[in-house]
Amino acid sequence: MSDTSTRLRKPLVRTLPLAAPLRLGRPSDTWFKPALSVVVASAVPHLTLLAAGRLDLVVYTMAGSLCALYGHGLPYARRARTVAGVVLAMAAGLAAALVTASLTHSTAVLVAVGALLAAVQKAGCDATRIGPPGPVILTFVSSAALFAPQRLGQVPAHLALTLAAGAVAWLVCTGPALIRREGPERRAVARALDVAADCAAAPGPRTRHAAAAAVHAAWQCLLASGRPTPVRRSLERLVVHAEAALSSAQPDPDRLRAWAALTRARGPVPVPPPTPGTADELYGVDAERAALRASGGRRAARRTLLRSLGPGSHLLPVAARTLTGCALAGYLCAALGVGRPYWAIVTAASLYQANVALTWNRTLQRTLGNLLGVLVFAAVLPLSRTGPLALVLCCLFFSFAAEALITRNYWLGSVAVTPMALLVLEFGGTHPAGELVGDRVLDTVLGALAGFLAAALVTNRRAAGRVERALEATAKARTEAERAAERPHAERARARRALTARLVELREAADIAAGEWWQRALPEQELLAAERAGHRTLAATAQRLGPPVRAPETRRGAVAPAPSNGAA
Repeated sequence: MSDTSTRLRKPLVRTLPLAAPLRLGRPSDTWFKPALSVVVASAVPHLTLLAAGRLDLVVYTMAGSLCALYGHGLPYARRARTVAGVVLAMAAGLAAALVTASLTHSTAVLVAVGALLAAVQKAGCDATRIGPPGPVILTFVSSAALFAPQRLGQVPAHLALTLAAGAVAWLVCTGPALIRREGPERRAVARALDVAADCAAAPGPRTRHAAAAAVHAAWQCLLASGRPTPVRRSLERLVVHAEAALSSAQPDPDRLRAWAALTRARGPVPVPPPTPGTADELYGVDAERAALRASGGRRAARRTLLRSLGPGSHLLPVAARTLTGCALAGYLCAALGVGRPYWAIVTAASLYQANVALTWNRTLQRTLGNLLGVLVFAAVLPLSRTGPLALVLCCLFFSFAAEALITRNYWLGSVAVTPMALLVLEFGGTHPAGELVGDRVLDTVLGALAGFLAAALVTNRRAAGRVERALEATAKARTEAERAAERPHAERARARRALTARLVELREAADIAAGEWWQRALPEQELLAAERAGHRTLAATAQRLGPPVRAPETRRGAVAPAPSNGAA
């Protein structure tokens, strides 16, 4: 960039917030889905092993059961592939850990392998955008397996248990498709309508960016959902209205919210009024969906994934932080004689977010949650030792509680995760409570200190470069959208969706770079100008679609569309 502002340095002294990262938010509207899924996926193998008298094998089945936490925001077609991939990744990491544990007892080697696995898992999850809970579950399982007694001949049987439990988790995650096939798409579209209504009610940069991101996510969900159905056709039309509301002079937020409520409910999807060009746009969506599913589209997706992990990737500095921090935490705990350095490795691995500012927030949340969770463990331990069934039920309860609470704030979920992780040790035999509590507190503190130190020292100067590339891509997409203004509607709609995707990526890159340390200042004025120009282009191309056709008023609770005002 020629702008001299990009060569300025940010101040080295940063204020680190203490209260804001610990504030509770609103729970996710779908918090119960991963919570119930992991309980069901865990209960089947847990109770089977309880009946067989082999609860000592729970650690291997739990590795597969925890895969039920993934993919709940994806349409079922993609969810099936994603959860299957997570199960295979879990088995691969576990296999590497078990083989290493069976070949060596050197703590130095085990910590090095654990840190390397954590870095690979972090980079893989970030590149594939797997979403929460991200790599921390994979790292928890592989790190714990590194320090478990193991013989090489036992590895195949233990991996078979993991794959069997993973198959149960896959069935639990994909089974709801038999009841409500378009459930994920309906939730994504309803979210887009709600956020578009918020933007229409209170226009501003933040609400506009949030609405653009939600609309883009809804389109991506619909494109990945498989063949179009009548319900999906109605959902696509609703997204067209949500997108058009962002550029309308007189949007109707009440109508958008009413549509969102009906879309989220179990009744029929509302049918919005027809708009000029909608048929062409749906044809363009079908063409885009076919291109994504074709062999050329799949090859392009694979090339994009490989580029995201290439030598110039912006993900590599975060992976380097993970490797450095996990190794430092593990070796520090080993030097102090702590018997379970993998707890420190997992603590450090769980901290790393997109930038240093977010990593600091997670450091506070993880430390507070773990320390409070240790107290909860000490209180519930006597109850869990009353019998094997009590231990199983306690683990299932904390699995549910963790997912129920973590969407409000990470530290609150950690209060439930910590006792669950400690109770897993009880399946292999009882341990002195004081030893478990003391080791966990020490590992938490040392892991958090070492992890954040690595995040602060391992710089990510590529974050600003990503912003520059995003600016160039946004300018190119805006030019293409302007050129497509006189082309057929399907091409114009495709160009507008591409521009929306570039604007979302630009904002994400800017937000990540803004929280990084030790790098040149961002071109704030250029970012603001690019975003304004992009949204003006979106508005101009949307207005060329013409006013919507006014539909007749409906009865029995259906939503009557607002008068024609150009919002469509």
